[in-house]
Amino acid sequence: MTGDHQTLALLLFGVFVAVTLAITTWVSRNRHGSAEEFYAGGRLFSPMENGFAIAGDYMSAASFLGISGLIALFGYDGLLYSVGFLVAWLVVLFLVAELVRNCGRFTLADVVAARMRERPVRIAAGTSSVTVSVLYLVAQMVGAGSLVALLLGGTSGAAQTWTVIGVGALMVIYVSMGGMRATTWIQIVKAVLLMCGTIALTVLVLMRFHGNFDLLLRTAADHSGQGERFLAPGLRYGGDWTSRLDFISLGLALVLGTAGLPHILSRFYTVPTARAARRSVVWSIGLIGSFYLMTIVLGFGAAAIVGSDAVRGSNAAGNTAVPLLALDLGGGADSTGGTVLFAIVAAIAFATILAVVAGITLASSASVAHDLYASLRRRNAKPRSEVAVARLAAAGIGVLAIGLGLLARDLNVAFLVGLAFAVAASANLPVLLYSLFWRNFTTRGAVWSVYGGLLPALTLVVLSPVVSGGPDSLFPGVDFQYFPLENPGLVSIPLGFLAGWLGTLTSREPADEAKHAETEVRSLTGSGAV
Repeated sequence: MTGDHQTLALLLFGVFVAVTLAITTWVSRNRHGSAEEFYAGGRLFSPMENGFAIAGDYMSAASFLGISGLIALFGYDGLLYSVGFLVAWLVVLFLVAELVRNCGRFTLADVVAARMRERPVRIAAGTSSVTVSVLYLVAQMVGAGSLVALLLGGTSGAAQTWTVIGVGALMVIYVSMGGMRATTWIQIVKAVLLMCGTIALTVLVLMRFHGNFDLLLRTAADHSGQGERFLAPGLRYGGDWTSRLDFISLGLALVLGTAGLPHILSRFYTVPTARAARRSVVWSIGLIGSFYLMTIVLGFGAAAIVGSDAVRGSNAAGNTAVPLLALDLGGGADSTGGTVLFAIVAAIAFATILAVVAGITLASSASVAHDLYASLRRRNAKPRSEVAVARLAAAGIGVLAIGLGLLARDLNVAFLVGLAFAVAASANLPVLLYSLFWRNFTTRGAVWSVYGGLLPALTLVVLSPVVSGGPDSLFPGVDFQYFPLENPGLVSIPLGFLAGWLGTLTSREPADEAKHAETEVRSLTGSGAV
């Protein structure tokens, strides 16, 4: 990798950091320090602005680089990731967006606590939200340390360490100084950059094949080394019944987990009304849908132009497929066009990681301050002190993410994203749906639902081949593998729903029908919503 690539990529990334720090500084001068301002940006964003921010929050580096790489390596089976990530938004649109906006203030726990005893529910939901956020955050931090350092040519331990520390420090600054308003504008800028870069690469790929998508697919199959199998199901998930069940488990986690991700749910509180929340989701679906359609072109384009073997030789997980494709489309490694396109891809990867970690950090700090701290010290927790705790929590979570990212920097942590979705679908989604739609749901049912999904999900991953028992495991030298699937969603998601049902069934405390009626009217009409 030449010095020109690194210099130009660093220059473009420096411009992005300068712009986002300027936004954060400007916002910090105009804020008044209230909880509503810090957590929800004053609820002043338009549906279009919030839709772009949601898209910026959701389209991570794993989407931009990872999915395209999986398609380049596994063809049809890699394409299924795009489908899962996109279909999830139909669940969000039809079941969650408006109702959550009407029932809550800042976090998931607000929705559940509206008709339950607050303290146990907030502690359970807050614990789950922080767990999901940290898992998601560590995956992004490891991506910042290894993937982005690789893109810039610094593969040494020192380069990865300083990359992780730098990204962690920036995310703490964004969140603690600017809160939701700064985070939102950073995500909007990132979404625009990502869409522009992806559109440009997609157009160049289609121009290479004269707009003939069939020719693109056939060339990709020829250059994949797999022939027609590349375009058919089963190349990655069709080996045996265990791999097929693993795919079903992953699909469930992806489709159901999005509706339980804390940093996605918190975005619905940044608009003034439930109608605006629904329109935000429509905007985000349009952006996210078009983006994932373009990742299909980029993935098959990388297989056709670069070749699956070359992609695998550069990075076994396929994460460098898009940078390699950009080099080739621009004219090669030694050309000016190739250097410019590669630098743009590297800068977009940087921007993507920064925007996503800022959103996750804000959501997790809100859960710590608004749910956990406020529950334990409710009498002394004034709005301003709660915001101060949220800022301290952002710094603490940043330090934790940096530490875990450094510990895990040499490991294959792609499973962390799937695990975060699985935990969200197992612990957060059941309690959310039960609270919104089940009249007889009780406090015990809510607490059991959260822990009944959270604990099995984490336990099953520890006992899975991801952690031990194989050459690609986190700890290959030991073997305590007792669960055959890499993703626990197939088992833990039903357990979360079952635990909530059993908890309610065995509860001595009757459901509060008056509060349910109030919540139902509020969720459907917006009457009494903040």
